[in-house]
Amino acid sequence: MLYPLSYGTGNSKNAGQKYCFFNILYKELVPGQKGIPGTVATRKYQADIFTSNIDGLTLAKRTPNSMSEKVENVQIEESWKKVLAEEFRQPYFAAIKSFLVQEKKAGKTIYPPGPLIFNAFNTTPFDQVKVVILGQDPYHNPGEAMGLCFSVPKGKKVPPSLVNIYKEINRDLGIPIPNHGDLTHWADQGVLLLNAMLTVEANKPASHQKIGWQTFSDAVIRHISDEKDGIVFLLWGKFAQGKKALIDEMKHYVLTSPHPSPLAGNGFQENGHFSRTNELLEKQGKTPIDWSLEVEPD
Repeated sequence: MLYPLSYGTGNSKNAGQKYCFFNILYKELVPGQKGIPGTVATRKYQADIFTSNIDGLTLAKRTPNSMSEKVENVQIEESWKKVLAEEFRQPYFAAIKSFLVQEKKAGKTIYPPGPLIFNAFNTTPFDQVKVVILGQDPYHNPGEAMGLCFSVPKGKKVPPSLVNIYKEINRDLGIPIPNHGDLTHWADQGVLLLNAMLTVEANKPASHQKIGWQTFSDAVIRHISDEKDGIVFLLWGKFAQGKKALIDEMKHYVLTSPHPSPLAGNGFQENGHFSRTNELLEKQGKTPIDWSLEVEPD
């Protein structure tokens, strides 16, 4: 079993030393081996192996081909794995992994938790995408980021931007405002809740803006634009609207408005995006989105 952003150790009887096999996005616990990387036990994972001792973690030697991710190791929903296979083989993707490895090695906290980094993709398979909402980067406070843009787990305070989104849905469609911020129900229906950056350092907004995630998320948008038809893209704020050039507007629908953040003023209100999205979906014979969310018991 592979688990993102975590690592396991194995004791080597011969070496008297721990061997830690760490794959920043995908981890597999492998028995420790005495010797250099390149043995049968370690060859497949050389790009992600650390040897650990009393002095801490040391990066193991890499071979020239070790920076390319084996696509079959990527723990992402199968339809996305096929669509994004070439991205996982690119040097920039290996560079993202390398950066995150070093950050974790330095003791830094990264959000969201590893198993949730690809939550948007795992919850909304490629062949089910009908709507794309683009965010910027994950929430940077403890326990908030869950791999779906604008969404927080149940039990967490609803962020101000999401409060304004709920207010507009209430005004636009008359749907009651929920008392939680978990948007999984939307994602289950084909709303890809995509952040442009998939990770962030704790308490440091936009800290991973330049590590390569934008190259990855731009590729995601291009693939959707090239390989699908009639997708409704909701681009809120200048950052999201900067991605408009990646979308073929002859094939898709692009709705824009100011960002829902209170810092952007009241421009988001009365944009009518939620009813309009459903109109565009129904026009194509697609099932509209149920934007309502269950109210959690007090």
